[in-house]
Amino acid sequence: MDRAQGAIDAALAAGADKYAITEYSAATDALKNANNAVVARDYRLALNYALESHEHAQSAARDAADAKARTRVEVDHAVAELTAFVAQGRTRLAAAERARVPRRLLIQPAADLTAGEAALQKAGEAIAADDYLAARATLEGVKERVEAAMAAVDGAMAARSPRPPR
Repeated sequence: MDRAQGAIDAALAAGADKYAITEYSAATDALKNANNAVVARDYRLALNYALESHEHAQSAARDAADAKARTRVEVDHAVAELTAFVAQGRTRLAAAERARVPRRLLIQPAADLTAGEAALQKAGEAIAADDYLAARATLEGVKERVEAAMAAVDGAMAARSPRPPR
C-alpha cells in the first residue's frame, strides 16, 4: 500500500490530476478500496487493490507526461501563431491610421488587438508556471478575435473614400 501511495504521489507530481484524470482517479479509488479491505481484515483483497492502485498510478503518470507534452507543443504553436497575427494586425492598424481612416472605425479593432496581446502575456505567465492547460484556456478564441480585428481594419481601409486628385 505504501508503494501504491508513492506511485500516486509521483503521478500527482507529474500532473495526473489535470492531464490523466481517469487513471489518477482509478488509482486513488483502488487505494481507498485497499484501505477499506484492511479495515475489514481482508488482506488478500487489500493486496489486490493496492497492486491495482499502483498500476493505475504508474499509467496515470505516463499518460500525464504524454498529455502535458502534447499540450505544451499545442500551446507553443498557438502562441507563435497568435504573436504573428497580433503583429500583423498592429501593422495593418498603423497603416490604416497613416491612411487617415476615421478613428471611430479603428477603436474596436485596436481594443481587440490589445486584448490579444494581454491574452498572450497571460498565457506566457501560465507557461512560465508550467500550467499549459491554463495557457491553452487563456488562448481559446483569441485567434478568431484577432482575425476579426484584422478584417475590420481591412474593411475600414477598403471603405475609406478615395481622395480626389489635385
